[in-house]
Amino acid sequence: MSSELERVSGLIREVEDFPQPGVLFRDLSPLLADAEGFRVVVEEMAAHGTEADVDVVVGIEARGFLLGAAVALRLGLGVVGVRKPGKLPAVAHRVDYALEYGTATLELPEGTLRRGARALVVDDVLATGGTVEAACSLVEHAEAEVSAVSVVMELAALNGRRRLAGRKVRSLLTV
Repeated sequence: MSSELERVSGLIREVEDFPQPGVLFRDLSPLLADAEGFRVVVEEMAAHGTEADVDVVVGIEARGFLLGAAVALRLGLGVVGVRKPGKLPAVAHRVDYALEYGTATLELPEGTLRRGARALVVDDVLATGGTVEAACSLVEHAEAEVSAVSVVMELAALNGRRRLAGRKVRSLLTV
């Protein structure tokens, strides 16, 4: 691991028993608040988008919005936010999925992804893979293509990568 990524790793706070007992939450807030750490993450994620030849970034609510917008700006591309329910005036499609500690729903805003677009799906953490898999499903339902997935941190013990088999997945850190 490079010294830059070691520094990034040190900026991620671990919070025990959040959002429920038994869950160890990885909080990227200190990382996002650190200009140099944030720059490193954005540059690394943007490099993955360049390698995958993408033409749009899809950020998953909420931290994926922050990361996705910065990565899209760095790549000179647009960004599409995949949202939690009840936030959009016009929904193209929605998908329900399982989390490590419950269930959730994501929605794609109507008219935001063009058919054939090559997307880089961006999020903060890959845990069980349900959230990223749901976002990929929304992209594909819009007849766009998931060219790559980029996350800051992968929780290897939860084996979320198996749900994304066949996809180009890059995590900057694996714990």
